[in-house]
Amino acid sequence: MDLTAHGIAVDIPAGWDGEIYQRGSGIGPLSDSPGETEPVVHLANFPLVSNRGDFGSGAVEVMVADNLLIVLFEYGSESVGTALFAASGIPTVAAEDFAPHTMQRPIPGQSGAQFFFTETGRAFCLYVVLGSHARRRQLIPEVNLVLRNLNVSPI
Repeated sequence: MDLTAHGIAVDIPAGWDGEIYQRGSGIGPLSDSPGETEPVVHLANFPLVSNRGDFGSGAVEVMVADNLLIVLFEYGSESVGTALFAASGIPTVAAEDFAPHTMQRPIPGQSGAQFFFTETGRAFCLYVVLGSHARRRQLIPEVNLVLRNLNVSPI
């Protein structure tokens, strides 16, 4: 399935769910950042709950061991060129990147990883949650497959 909006396009595998929305637009799930209008992308290999926050609160609570949640959160243009967003390009993730304490709110068994980067002059945070930290080596290839199908256009 192809998702395209706000200069972001991704082809997600069959059986995945996804949404691209703008925070503060009144469209899409709950926004953790009212008043801001940068895009947020949610991709999951399970049905996304409609009542979820920008970084997946509400969705992570229903995840099981084989579930994956990918969040791409765009920051404003003032973030481009800052040290936090110095990395260039959409990252490839590795099992060593994940840890249970990286979760916004730790959930037993799960782990997460967070990456800050710039792509085509736009600043992003990639936040990935794995339903099972113990199975991270088996789950990572599916995450990277989706990330290889993610394209960001310049604004």
